[in-house]
Amino acid sequence: MTEPTKVTTLDHVVIRFSGDSGDGMQLTGTIFSNLSAIFGNDISTFPDYPAEVRAPQGSLSGISGFQVHLGTKKVYTPGDKADVLVAMNPAALKVNVKNLRPGSIVIIDSDSFTTRDLEKAEFKTEDPIEELGLTNVQVVSAPISTMVRDGLAEFGLDNKSALRCKNMFTLGLVCWLFDRPLDHAMTMLQTKFAKKPDIAKANIKALTDGYNYGNNIHASVSTYRIEGSKQKPGVYTDVNGNNATSYGLIAAAEKGNLRLFLGSYPITPATDILHELSKHKNLGVITVQAEDEIAGICTAIGASFAGCLGVTSTSGPGLALKSEAIGLAMIAELPLVVIDVQRGGPSTGMPTKSEQADLMQALYGRNGESPVVVLAASTPTDCFDMAYWAGKLAVEHMTPVILLTDAFIANGSSAWRIPDYLNDYPAIKPNYVENYKSEEPWKAYRRDKESLVRYWAVPGTEGFTHRIGGLEKDYDTSSISTDPKNHQKMVQTRQGKIDNIAEHIPDVEVLGDQDADLLIVGWGGTYGHLHEAMDILRQNGHKIGMAHFRFINPLPKNTEQILKHYPNVVVAEQNNGQFASYLRSKIKDFNPHKFNRIKGQPFVVSRLVEEFTKIMEGK
Repeated sequence: MTEPTKVTTLDHVVIRFSGDSGDGMQLTGTIFSNLSAIFGNDISTFPDYPAEVRAPQGSLSGISGFQVHLGTKKVYTPGDKADVLVAMNPAALKVNVKNLRPGSIVIIDSDSFTTRDLEKAEFKTEDPIEELGLTNVQVVSAPISTMVRDGLAEFGLDNKSALRCKNMFTLGLVCWLFDRPLDHAMTMLQTKFAKKPDIAKANIKALTDGYNYGNNIHASVSTYRIEGSKQKPGVYTDVNGNNATSYGLIAAAEKGNLRLFLGSYPITPATDILHELSKHKNLGVITVQAEDEIAGICTAIGASFAGCLGVTSTSGPGLALKSEAIGLAMIAELPLVVIDVQRGGPSTGMPTKSEQADLMQALYGRNGESPVVVLAASTPTDCFDMAYWAGKLAVEHMTPVILLTDAFIANGSSAWRIPDYLNDYPAIKPNYVENYKSEEPWKAYRRDKESLVRYWAVPGTEGFTHRIGGLEKDYDTSSISTDPKNHQKMVQTRQGKIDNIAEHIPDVEVLGDQDADLLIVGWGGTYGHLHEAMDILRQNGHKIGMAHFRFINPLPKNTEQILKHYPNVVVAEQNNGQFASYLRSKIKDFNPHKFNRIKGQPFVVSRLVEEFTKIMEGK
């Protein structure tokens, strides 16, 4: 009689797919994430891939990974450690051994663990499991390459083409492991390979073979069940931060009755914004792949002058190149959205890794007194909301807005309920010149007396011919001026315009315990890890609160009140303390604790819990 499968029911689980950059781990992880979202699980993902175009096959430096955390309840991070690891070769196993929980399941392709493969991964013995000390894991060793080649023999594929389907075999095996039906995965493969039906059929066959292989070994490994949860009615999808940013920009342009224009130059990890927006010409989106970073932002400024919502996207090195043009948009007082998907630096640094070290550059990285609005998205799905806010503030206050995301949330994904932005999001009302009511003749830099926002005269509007530019203008006549008192007045006016925006943004909220002994302060893409650390500390009996900032400049009106209310405050960020220094410069006698890590990787929640506990204990 067949021994029944051991099924373990969990409320959350972490799976990591890992292999060579050509092994298709990103596609495998993405499809499994989509299946889990459809099943009703909350998800958080973390694609992790090398900067090398193509490292030597089987080498430690060429390993690409995709981690997904799925749960019945809210999931905030991709997880610290994996419950299941798919390692397509010895290098993938060696690189990820530090990411395994005790008792985890490790799936390996035994065909890729030859003597030569072990040497390339720098193993000293022929037994990598014993050498790595993996005595407390369940190893599923299967000749995946052989089974894939044999299973696809009927398709007449060459050896290389057949082996490209290995990732789908492993996906089928993992789908069996987590009781995921294959119907949706098959549909996704048919869509992806719609122009190559034979390849689609081969991948579906490999997927099915992997699932069936799982059934055949069911007695030798435990399986997991993670129930779906009841979701708010609506249309859901799995979305990454770059795509959510793109959709938020489209929504803002449509809500403001504007054409969306993106002038950009490809740069990791921001390029996918250009790719995504270029697909939406049917929505009136205009995209230009410029010859360099400076040309990209200058085309966007020209589009804003012409009456569009001008946008440019980049990462840290590109933001440096765009600094003079951002100053031009600031002094010309034109709406402009600059998306900075932060990555490891300085210079070209670590292009595929994540960091939060562009904050000071966004705040102050321009010549002269050049204040602009600075926002930061906190999660992949929040990228939609903050891109919408960026468009709203740019056109309503006639200013550049820098939106900071980072590689972690830009490439990571979450389950997202598509919002009804036309009804549920605030209106966007550009300050057009038609709003000018004074008896004095209109000039280009005449502005609303209360908000200090100048009126936007779109070229071609009869009776409002004008010139603007990078030279200082007279406050009253809008002509070029080098008068010292006028310059002082204009500098203060432009700063006052930005300061006034604090009246139009939401207050910062405190999550957790309102009477906390320790307030955790963060900003941007660290939200999930800090939130999970707070939850664990509260479960351990501590009183903990959390204030996470999405509006950086200007700060929310209640910032000082919140930060001075708590006896202990720690500012946690992935840099050397830039936000902590900024807060100290804005709030008198504010001296927080700091937690800083700059490793190109997300925070480790267990480490956060340990350090925050030490602060509370006065160590």
